[in-house]
Amino acid sequence: MLIVSHLCLAQIDLLKVASIKSSALLSTSADKDEVAKGLKEALVIGASKAIKNSSAKDGFYTNILIRIPFPVEAEKMKKTLQKAGMKSQIKGFEKSINSAAELASKKVLVIFVDAINAINIKDALQILKGGNTAATSYLKKHTSLQLYNKIKPIVKKAIQQVEVTKHWNPLLNSYNTIPFTKSVNPDLEDYVTNKTIDGIFVLIASQEKEIRNNPKARTSVLLLKVFK
Repeated sequence: MLIVSHLCLAQIDLLKVASIKSSALLSTSADKDEVAKGLKEALVIGASKAIKNSSAKDGFYTNILIRIPFPVEAEKMKKTLQKAGMKSQIKGFEKSINSAAELASKKVLVIFVDAINAINIKDALQILKGGNTAATSYLKKHTSLQLYNKIKPIVKKAIQQVEVTKHWNPLLNSYNTIPFTKSVNPDLEDYVTNKTIDGIFVLIASQEKEIRNNPKARTSVLLLKVFK
């Protein structure tokens, strides 16, 4: 009887230990899940604010951080045409490509949200321990190609809508008729697409820094708990 009693007590103790371990595991799992949810919430907020700002009237053009400049590969063309007295035409073109980016950015929030929701718990934990823009860097690394493929058709329509070629073709034709100049014709759809994506990520990074470093930017209980 004594042996049986000891065995029963031992079994009860083992059950208690197992119960405690199980509770700890559940708690850890819940904490990890909260971290992932908090990180995703922060990124969705950041993406939403970024796109709200970039898609506002002249959101790209008036923001020096994301304003799209004259294509670098055509910089010589720009300088040559400036000397030829075409500064206003150049400005009109630059404004048009920024307007295209602004228009395109209005329609991409769902793409970012889908990519954010796909972040797994393991990556979320690593991101949380990273630097001020670790989440933005992760998102950019893992979604840039997907974003490019989805955004480019939107940019193409935006370019048509704001009549970018109306501003570009006269510049191109004028430059190509100047003797001893090398013909240029950059892919404007590709250029504006990449610059649109880059600009939105710059703004998302800014929002991420704010949430990580400014408690007032943590607008929910979950954000306050995760980013403490």
